Order: sequence, then structure tokens, then C-alpha cells
Amino acid sequence: MKFPQRHLVGAIAAAAAFACGTAAAAWPEKSITIVVPTSAGGANDAMARTLGQALSLALKQTVIVENKAGANGAIASEYVKRAAPDGYTLMLGYIATHAMNPALQKLRYDPVADFEPVAMVGSSATLMVVSPKVKANNAKEFVAQFKQSKEPASYASAGNGTAPHFAAEMFKLSAGVDMLHVPYKGSAPAVNDTMAGQTQVMFPSLFTAMTFVKNGKLKAMGVAGSKRSTLLPDVPTLAEQGIAGVDVSQWYAMFAPAKTPAPVLEQLNATLNRILADKAIAHKLVESGAEVETMTLPQMRSFVAAEQVKWKKVVQATGLKAD
Repeated sequence: MKFPQRHLVGAIAAAAAFACGTAAAAWPEKSITIVVPTSAGGANDAMARTLGQALSLALKQTVIVENKAGANGAIASEYVKRAAPDGYTLMLGYIATHAMNPALQKLRYDPVADFEPVAMVGSSATLMVVSPKVKANNAKEFVAQFKQSKEPASYASAGNGTAPHFAAEMFKLSAGVDMLHVPYKGSAPAVNDTMAGQTQVMFPSLFTAMTFVKNGKLKAMGVAGSKRSTLLPDVPTLAEQGIAGVDVSQWYAMFAPAKTPAPVLEQLNATLNRILADKAIAHKLVESGAEVETMTLPQMRSFVAAEQVKWKKVVQATGLKAD
């Protein structure tokens, strides 16, 4: 029996729509991998494992956390970019991978064209911290100490183009103090060497530094933001200490490869937003120094685009360059 062409086209379209709908409705049918662009033991890793456990319970599937550190998140980003757009490979990206990296250097991935924003997770204030071996007790004293020193202070970062790198360079310009950049492959080794006194100062997220500040292994000098943190209310902002213009709020968000089906993205967004609304999960993240934030998919797209514009302007204004 021969169908008229218009009927045949219609039948094919209907079959395709049915197949897509069935596939979306069935998702997830297997384990999901969350790729973390930093080394194990860091803030992103801890956050991914907390979310992974909750996501596994919510979706009734195994969630695997896989670390792919290196090149300031570019290795993980390129890996996820090439992954099948089926919702089974996600990435816990952050401010560097999707805003600061593209502002500072040419990449082999496009943070907008190659990814679909899935859900905002939270943000964390940037904290200026020093080794306990540094005599200064606040940022103002730190500046005075190293302006009198014959040698520049050395500052650790999680790598070129990371938020700690940006914050430190902004601090140098505003405070007028000379500092030598010592980039590391991730936050964990950078924090370890700052605690040990191998480097004097660092600008990690509060999420990264919180535990070490509380146990006295790092000294908090000031908050690089517009307001004090509710978790460390006695620590003044840098602006309060006369060092203006250093405002770096570090954010964390889930991403998927471009062309991931819209129903899958919507399901993931709704599920992660429910997880983040859970008081136990939120408390765990807040205690670590991250303030929970949630967004819809349209809000996420607008936010990521705005962040890229913001940090391009910062690079242009400061002349900041990757070492």
C-alpha cells in the first residue's frame, strides 16, 4: 500500500515525536556521572558528592562523581562538551569555567554554545586569608607589612584565570602592594601550602577556607565582597579597610552538553531545586561556607551570559593576564 507523501511525512514526524517523548519520559535509565573540574578534596568535589548522593536518592539511579582536574577546569569542560547530550553526563561548573576562563584566554570550548545550564547550586564569598606565620591580623596591616618588606608577598591560586587569581590581582591594584603569583593545580594544594607558610596569602572561596579558618590553620584578613559574611560576621570587608573594588562572589552551577533534551533539563532543574530546598542539604552547604541559590532554566541562561560580560570588562579594566 502506497501512502501519499504528506501522510508519510506526518507519520514519520509523529513516530519521531513519540520516540523522543518516550525516551524523555524514561530518563534516567542508567547511572549519571557528575564531572568535577577540580581535584578530589576541594570545595567543588565536596559539593558534587553531597549533591550526587541526594540526586541518586531522588532519581533512583547511581550517581558517580568523576574528577577531571587541570587547565583551570578546561579539561573537564572539553570532556563534557564531547559527551553525548542525553543527560547522563553533567558538570559541576563554576565561575572560572564559564565566566573567567573565556574572559582571560582562548578556549577549545564555548561556555555558551557547547553547554546547557541545568541549575544554579550556590555562591560563596571570596575570603582573603593568610598563613598563621604572617604577623598581620587584617588586610590593612597586611598591606602595611608588605609595603615595608624588601620582598613581595607570594600569593597562591588554584590556577591561572581562577577566582582566587582574579581577586588577588584586583587586590594588588587597589591596595598598591606587590605580590608574586604562585599558581597551583587546584584549591587543595594551594590552601595546603598557604597553611604551611610556603605562600603567604590566598583568596579562596569561603566554602574552601571555612574549616581552616575555624580551626586556626588560616587567618581571615577580609571579605572580598560588598558585605560581610553571616558565617564570619566579625571579619570586615576589604572595602571597610580602605581597599575598594575587590568584589568576587564565587558561584557553582550544574551544566550539561549542548542539545541535551529540554524535558531532561527541566527534570534535572526541578529535581536539583527541590534538593537544594531541603534544610539538611542547605545546612550542610551553608556550614561549609556556600549560600544556596536556585534559578529556573531561563534565569540560568541570562545569569551565565551576564557573568561573561562582567568579567570581560574586569579584564579590560585591570589588564589582567594569564601567567
